[in-house]
Amino acid sequence: MRRHSTNLFDAVGCTLALATTAASAAGQVTHTPQTSNTDALLIAVSAVNDQTVWVSGAKGTYLRTTDGGTTWHAARVPGADSLQFRDVHAVDANTAYLLSIGNGSQSRIYKTTDAGATWKRQFTNPDSAGFYDCMDFWDARRGLVIGDAIGGDVAILRTTDGGATWSRLPPAGLPRAQPNEGSFAASGTCLVTKPGGHAWIVASNADHGRVLHTADYGATWSVDTLPLTTRAGSGPQSIAFRDARHGMALGGGSAARPGDAFTATTSDGGKSWVARTSVPLKTGAWGGVYVPNAKRPTVVVVGPAGAVWSNDDGATWTPIDSLNYWSVGFASPRAGWAVGTQGRITKVSGF
Repeated sequence: MRRHSTNLFDAVGCTLALATTAASAAGQVTHTPQTSNTDALLIAVSAVNDQTVWVSGAKGTYLRTTDGGTTWHAARVPGADSLQFRDVHAVDANTAYLLSIGNGSQSRIYKTTDAGATWKRQFTNPDSAGFYDCMDFWDARRGLVIGDAIGGDVAILRTTDGGATWSRLPPAGLPRAQPNEGSFAASGTCLVTKPGGHAWIVASNADHGRVLHTADYGATWSVDTLPLTTRAGSGPQSIAFRDARHGMALGGGSAARPGDAFTATTSDGGKSWVARTSVPLKTGAWGGVYVPNAKRPTVVVVGPAGAVWSNDDGATWTPIDSLNYWSVGFASPRAGWAVGTQGRITKVSGF
Protein backbone atom coordinates (compact mmCIF):
# COMPACT_ATOMS: atom_id res chain seq x y z
CA MET A 1 0.00 0.00 0.00
CA ARG A 2 1.21 3.47 -0.84
CA ARG A 3 1.29 5.83 2.08
CA HIS A 4 3.63 7.49 4.60
CA SER A 5 3.76 6.77 8.31
CA THR A 6 2.24 9.53 10.41
CA ASN A 7 5.19 9.54 12.77
CA LEU A 8 7.75 10.22 10.05
CA PHE A 9 9.59 13.46 10.81
CA ASP A 10 7.11 14.37 13.56
CA ALA A 11 9.94 15.46 15.84
CA VAL A 12 10.35 18.69 13.90
CA GLY A 13 9.02 21.52 16.09
CA CYS A 14 6.78 24.39 15.11
CA THR A 15 8.20 27.90 14.99
CA LEU A 16 6.29 30.96 16.10
CA ALA A 17 8.67 33.38 14.45
CA LEU A 18 7.37 36.54 12.87
CA ALA A 19 6.61 36.54 9.16
CA THR A 20 9.77 36.50 7.03
CA THR A 21 10.26 37.55 3.45
CA ALA A 22 12.27 36.32 0.50
CA ALA A 23 13.01 38.57 -2.43
CA SER A 24 11.84 37.11 -5.73
CA ALA A 25 11.24 37.99 -9.34
CA ALA A 26 7.54 37.95 -8.55
CA GLY A 27 7.83 40.38 -5.65
CA GLN A 28 8.09 39.74 -1.93
CA VAL A 29 7.16 36.19 -1.04
CA THR A 30 6.04 36.04 2.60
CA HIS A 31 5.48 33.06 4.88
CA THR A 32 3.60 33.65 8.09
CA PRO A 33 2.94 31.07 10.85
CA GLN A 34 -0.70 30.81 11.91
CA THR A 35 -2.27 29.35 15.06
CA SER A 36 -4.10 26.14 14.17
CA ASN A 37 -5.40 25.23 17.65
CA THR A 38 -4.39 21.59 17.19
CA ASP A 39 -1.22 19.52 17.47
CA ALA A 40 -2.43 16.90 14.98
CA LEU A 41 -0.48 16.11 11.84
CA LEU A 42 -2.11 18.16 9.04
CA ILE A 43 -2.09 16.52 5.63
CA ALA A 44 -4.32 18.26 3.05
CA VAL A 45 -5.57 21.75 2.12
CA SER A 46 -8.55 22.97 0.09
CA ALA A 47 -9.00 26.71 -0.40
CA VAL A 48 -12.37 28.07 -1.54
CA ASN A 49 -11.13 31.66 -1.76
CA ASP A 50 -8.78 34.02 0.08
CA GLN A 51 -10.88 33.81 3.23
CA THR A 52 -12.38 30.31 3.38
CA VAL A 53 -10.08 27.29 3.68
CA TRP A 54 -10.50 23.71 4.92
CA VAL A 55 -7.66 21.49 6.20
CA SER A 56 -7.65 17.81 7.17
CA GLY A 57 -5.32 15.59 9.16
CA ALA A 58 -4.72 12.73 11.57
CA LYS A 59 -6.82 11.76 14.60
CA GLY A 60 -10.05 12.45 12.69
CA THR A 61 -9.14 16.15 12.53
CA TYR A 62 -10.45 18.88 10.27
CA LEU A 63 -10.01 22.66 10.42
CA ARG A 64 -11.82 25.59 8.86
CA THR A 65 -11.20 29.31 8.60
CA THR A 66 -13.41 32.01 7.12
CA ASP A 67 -11.04 34.92 7.77
CA GLY A 68 -7.96 33.88 5.82
CA GLY A 69 -6.45 32.01 8.74
CA THR A 70 -6.55 34.74 11.35
CA THR A 71 -8.60 32.25 13.34
CA TRP A 72 -8.88 28.51 12.76
CA HIS A 73 -11.59 26.25 14.16
CA ALA A 74 -10.20 22.75 14.80
CA ALA A 75 -12.41 19.75 15.55
CA ARG A 76 -12.77 16.00 15.06
CA VAL A 77 -15.40 14.09 13.15
CA PRO A 78 -17.46 12.18 15.75
CA GLY A 79 -16.56 8.50 15.81
CA ALA A 80 -13.56 9.02 13.53
CA ASP A 81 -10.79 9.77 16.06
CA SER A 82 -8.65 6.88 14.79
CA LEU A 83 -8.86 7.89 11.13
CA GLN A 84 -6.33 9.80 9.05
CA PHE A 85 -8.05 12.30 6.76
CA ARG A 86 -5.46 12.48 4.02
CA ASP A 87 -7.57 14.58 1.67
CA VAL A 88 -10.19 17.31 1.87
CA HIS A 89 -12.23 19.03 -0.83
CA ALA A 90 -14.10 22.22 -0.01
CA VAL A 91 -17.09 23.40 -2.01
CA ASP A 92 -17.86 26.48 0.07
CA ALA A 93 -17.83 27.70 3.68
CA ASN A 94 -20.45 25.11 4.67
CA THR A 95 -19.79 22.15 2.38
CA ALA A 96 -16.73 19.91 2.34
CA TYR A 97 -15.68 16.29 1.81
CA LEU A 98 -13.11 14.32 3.81
CA LEU A 99 -11.31 11.17 2.65
CA SER A 100 -9.77 8.84 5.22
CA ILE A 101 -7.18 6.27 4.20
CA GLY A 102 -6.40 2.77 5.36
CA ASN A 103 -7.03 -0.88 4.63
CA GLY A 104 -10.61 -2.00 4.10
CA SER A 105 -13.22 -0.06 6.05
CA GLN A 106 -10.71 2.58 7.21
CA SER A 107 -11.00 4.14 3.74
CA ARG A 108 -14.10 6.32 3.99
CA ILE A 109 -15.68 9.49 2.62
CA TYR A 110 -17.53 11.97 4.83
CA LYS A 111 -19.46 15.10 3.85
CA THR A 112 -20.75 18.12 5.75
CA THR A 113 -23.20 20.74 4.50
CA ASP A 114 -23.38 22.73 7.76
CA ALA A 115 -19.76 23.83 8.30
CA GLY A 116 -18.88 20.70 10.24
CA ALA A 117 -21.73 20.74 12.75
CA THR A 118 -22.68 17.30 11.41
CA TRP A 119 -20.98 14.83 9.09
CA LYS A 120 -22.56 12.11 6.95
CA ARG A 121 -20.54 9.03 6.06
CA GLN A 122 -21.10 8.63 2.32
CA PHE A 123 -18.82 5.71 1.56
CA THR A 124 -17.07 2.91 3.43
CA ASN A 125 -14.68 0.77 1.43
CA PRO A 126 -16.25 -2.73 1.22
CA ASP A 127 -13.12 -4.50 -0.07
CA SER A 128 -10.55 -5.66 2.50
CA ALA A 129 -7.87 -5.34 -0.20
CA GLY A 130 -8.85 -1.76 -1.02
CA PHE A 131 -6.97 1.37 0.07
CA TYR A 132 -8.03 4.81 -1.22
CA ASP A 133 -5.57 7.70 -1.51
CA CYS A 134 -6.74 11.01 -3.02
CA MET A 135 -9.84 12.77 -4.32
CA ASP A 136 -10.77 15.82 -6.37
CA PHE A 137 -13.93 17.32 -7.87
CA TRP A 138 -14.83 19.16 -11.04
CA ASP A 139 -17.78 20.86 -9.34
CA ALA A 140 -20.12 20.37 -6.39
CA ARG A 141 -21.53 17.15 -7.84
CA ARG A 142 -18.87 15.42 -9.96
CA GLY A 143 -15.73 13.96 -8.43
CA LEU A 144 -13.19 11.11 -8.42
CA VAL A 145 -11.26 9.09 -5.84
CA ILE A 146 -8.15 7.05 -6.68
CA GLY A 147 -7.07 3.98 -4.75
CA ASP A 148 -4.37 1.34 -4.84
CA ALA A 149 -4.84 -1.41 -7.38
CA ILE A 150 -7.11 -4.26 -6.32
CA GLY A 151 -6.35 -7.65 -7.81
CA GLY A 152 -4.52 -6.20 -10.81
CA ASP A 153 -7.21 -3.60 -11.53
CA VAL A 154 -6.98 0.18 -11.12
CA ALA A 155 -9.48 1.30 -8.47
CA ILE A 156 -11.26 4.61 -9.15
CA LEU A 157 -14.50 5.79 -7.55
CA ARG A 158 -16.76 8.36 -9.21
CA THR A 159 -19.76 10.39 -8.11
CA THR A 160 -22.09 12.50 -10.22
CA ASP A 161 -24.54 13.43 -7.46
CA GLY A 162 -22.47 15.15 -4.80
CA GLY A 163 -21.45 11.90 -3.16
CA ALA A 164 -24.97 10.54 -2.56
CA THR A 165 -23.63 7.53 -4.47
CA TRP A 166 -20.04 6.49 -5.14
CA SER A 167 -19.47 3.84 -7.82
CA ARG A 168 -16.26 2.11 -8.83
CA LEU A 169 -15.40 2.60 -12.51
CA PRO A 170 -15.52 -0.69 -14.44
CA PRO A 171 -11.97 -2.11 -14.76
CA ALA A 172 -12.61 -2.89 -18.43
CA GLY A 173 -12.60 0.84 -19.18
CA LEU A 174 -9.34 1.52 -17.35
CA PRO A 175 -5.67 0.79 -18.12
CA ARG A 176 -4.47 -2.44 -16.57
CA ALA A 177 -2.69 -1.86 -13.26
CA GLN A 178 1.00 -2.57 -12.82
CA PRO A 179 1.82 -5.21 -10.18
CA ASN A 180 1.43 -3.69 -6.70
CA GLU A 181 0.62 -0.27 -8.17
CA GLY A 182 -0.82 2.52 -6.06
CA SER A 183 -0.73 6.23 -5.33
CA PHE A 184 0.99 7.94 -2.42
CA ALA A 185 -1.56 9.20 0.11
CA ALA A 186 0.81 11.90 1.35
CA SER A 187 -0.87 15.21 0.60
CA GLY A 188 -4.13 14.81 -1.29
CA THR A 189 -2.40 15.90 -4.52
CA CYS A 190 -1.93 12.63 -6.41
CA LEU A 191 -5.13 13.43 -8.34
CA VAL A 192 -6.09 16.75 -9.94
CA THR A 193 -9.13 17.81 -12.01
CA LYS A 194 -9.51 20.65 -14.48
CA PRO A 195 -12.50 22.09 -16.39
CA GLY A 196 -13.87 20.21 -19.38
CA GLY A 197 -13.68 16.77 -17.80
CA HIS A 198 -9.89 16.56 -17.49
CA ALA A 199 -8.27 14.68 -14.61
CA TRP A 200 -4.76 13.35 -14.05
CA ILE A 201 -3.56 10.74 -11.55
CA VAL A 202 0.00 9.73 -10.62
CA ALA A 203 0.60 6.13 -9.57
CA SER A 204 3.57 3.80 -9.36
CA ASN A 205 5.09 0.55 -8.21
CA ALA A 206 8.73 0.03 -7.28
CA ASP A 207 9.77 0.00 -10.94
CA HIS A 208 7.70 2.53 -12.88
CA GLY A 209 5.74 5.73 -12.36
CA ARG A 210 2.75 6.50 -14.56
CA VAL A 211 0.17 9.21 -15.14
CA LEU A 212 -3.44 8.36 -16.01
CA HIS A 213 -5.51 10.97 -17.87
CA THR A 214 -9.19 11.37 -18.71
CA ALA A 215 -10.71 14.14 -20.81
CA ASP A 216 -14.34 13.05 -20.44
CA TYR A 217 -15.05 12.98 -16.69
CA GLY A 218 -13.64 9.49 -16.27
CA ALA A 219 -15.44 7.71 -19.11
CA THR A 220 -12.17 6.82 -20.90
CA TRP A 221 -8.52 6.92 -19.86
CA SER A 222 -5.03 7.03 -21.36
CA VAL A 223 -1.74 6.29 -19.61
CA ASP A 224 1.90 7.39 -20.02
CA THR A 225 5.13 6.52 -18.20
CA LEU A 226 6.79 9.25 -16.13
CA PRO A 227 10.56 9.96 -16.17
CA LEU A 228 10.70 10.00 -12.37
CA THR A 229 12.74 7.82 -10.03
CA THR A 230 10.72 5.07 -8.40
CA ARG A 231 11.62 2.48 -5.78
CA ALA A 232 9.92 1.04 -2.72
CA GLY A 233 9.07 4.04 -0.54
CA SER A 234 9.61 6.71 -3.22
CA GLY A 235 8.03 7.72 -6.49
CA PRO A 236 5.49 10.11 -8.03
CA GLN A 237 3.70 11.87 -5.19
CA SER A 238 1.89 14.83 -6.69
CA ILE A 239 0.55 16.17 -9.96
CA ALA A 240 -0.44 19.75 -10.78
CA PHE A 241 -1.89 21.40 -13.91
CA ARG A 242 -2.37 25.11 -14.55
CA ASP A 243 -4.53 24.48 -17.64
CA ALA A 244 -5.47 21.57 -19.88
CA ARG A 245 -1.97 21.33 -21.41
CA HIS A 246 0.67 22.50 -18.94
CA GLY A 247 1.42 20.43 -15.88
CA MET A 248 4.09 19.13 -13.52
CA ALA A 249 4.59 15.72 -11.89
CA LEU A 250 6.56 15.64 -8.66
CA GLY A 251 8.16 12.79 -6.76
CA GLY A 252 9.78 12.01 -3.45
CA GLY A 253 9.37 9.81 -0.42
CA SER A 254 11.00 8.31 2.61
CA ALA A 255 13.45 6.37 0.41
CA ALA A 256 14.63 9.39 -1.61
CA ARG A 257 18.34 9.54 -2.48
CA PRO A 258 20.62 12.28 -3.84
CA GLY A 259 20.40 12.46 -7.62
CA ASP A 260 16.87 11.10 -7.88
CA ALA A 261 14.76 12.53 -10.72
CA PHE A 262 11.72 13.97 -9.01
CA THR A 263 10.34 16.65 -11.39
CA ALA A 264 8.84 16.38 -14.89
CA THR A 265 6.72 18.73 -16.99
CA THR A 266 4.28 18.38 -19.88
CA SER A 267 3.01 20.91 -22.42
CA ASP A 268 0.65 18.57 -24.28
CA GLY A 269 -1.78 17.56 -21.56
CA GLY A 270 0.29 14.64 -20.31
CA LYS A 271 0.89 12.80 -23.58
CA SER A 272 4.64 13.28 -23.09
CA TRP A 273 6.84 14.31 -20.14
CA VAL A 274 10.28 15.95 -19.84
CA ALA A 275 12.49 15.61 -16.78
CA ARG A 276 13.38 18.93 -15.13
CA THR A 277 15.58 20.05 -12.24
CA SER A 278 14.50 18.11 -9.17
CA VAL A 279 13.13 20.04 -6.23
CA PRO A 280 16.00 20.82 -3.80
CA LEU A 281 14.41 19.02 -0.85
CA LYS A 282 16.07 16.03 0.84
CA THR A 283 12.94 13.90 0.74
CA GLY A 284 11.68 15.35 -2.54
CA ALA A 285 8.13 16.62 -2.98
CA TRP A 286 5.13 15.32 -1.06
CA GLY A 287 2.74 17.96 -2.39
CA GLY A 288 2.74 20.65 -5.06
CA VAL A 289 0.25 23.02 -6.68
CA TYR A 290 0.16 25.86 -9.18
CA VAL A 291 -0.65 29.29 -7.79
CA PRO A 292 -3.88 30.49 -9.48
CA ASN A 293 -3.46 33.72 -11.47
CA ALA A 294 0.18 34.28 -10.52
CA LYS A 295 2.05 36.96 -12.48
CA ARG A 296 4.10 34.15 -14.03
CA PRO A 297 3.10 30.46 -13.94
CA THR A 298 4.30 29.44 -10.50
CA VAL A 299 4.31 26.12 -8.67
CA VAL A 300 4.85 25.78 -4.91
CA VAL A 301 6.16 22.45 -3.62
CA VAL A 302 6.45 21.16 -0.05
CA GLY A 303 7.83 18.18 1.83
CA PRO A 304 9.24 17.27 5.24
CA ALA A 305 12.44 19.17 4.34
CA GLY A 306 10.72 22.48 3.55
CA ALA A 307 8.96 24.52 0.87
CA VAL A 308 10.20 25.86 -2.48
CA TRP A 309 8.76 27.53 -5.56
CA SER A 310 9.52 27.85 -9.27
CA ASN A 311 8.19 30.18 -11.96
CA ASP A 312 10.21 28.74 -14.86
CA ASP A 313 8.69 25.25 -15.13
CA GLY A 314 11.14 23.74 -12.69
CA ALA A 315 14.36 24.97 -14.30
CA THR A 316 15.25 26.73 -11.03
CA TRP A 317 13.86 26.63 -7.50
CA THR A 318 13.74 29.26 -4.75
CA PRO A 319 13.46 28.20 -1.08
CA ILE A 320 10.70 29.49 1.21
CA ASP A 321 11.70 27.77 4.46
CA SER A 322 12.94 24.42 5.80
CA LEU A 323 10.03 23.43 8.05
CA ASN A 324 8.19 20.09 7.94
CA TYR A 325 5.22 20.18 5.56
CA TRP A 326 3.01 17.55 3.97
CA SER A 327 0.74 19.58 1.69
CA VAL A 328 -0.05 22.99 0.26
CA GLY A 329 -3.02 24.75 -1.37
CA PHE A 330 -3.66 28.18 -2.88
CA ALA A 331 -6.67 30.39 -3.49
CA SER A 332 -4.75 33.19 -5.24
CA PRO A 333 -1.25 34.75 -5.39
CA ARG A 334 -2.12 36.47 -2.12
CA ALA A 335 -3.32 33.44 -0.22
CA GLY A 336 -1.82 29.98 0.10
CA TRP A 337 -1.38 27.62 3.03
CA ALA A 338 1.26 24.95 3.73
CA VAL A 339 0.43 22.41 6.45
CA GLY A 340 2.37 19.74 8.29
CA THR A 341 3.47 18.21 11.57
CA GLN A 342 2.40 19.35 15.04
CA GLY A 343 -0.55 21.32 13.68
CA ARG A 344 1.67 23.53 11.53
CA ILE A 345 -0.06 26.03 9.21
CA THR A 346 1.97 28.63 7.33
CA LYS A 347 0.32 31.24 5.12
CA VAL A 348 2.28 31.94 1.93
CA SER A 349 1.75 35.03 -0.22
CA GLY A 350 3.39 37.29 -2.78
CA PHE A 351 3.32 35.52 -6.15
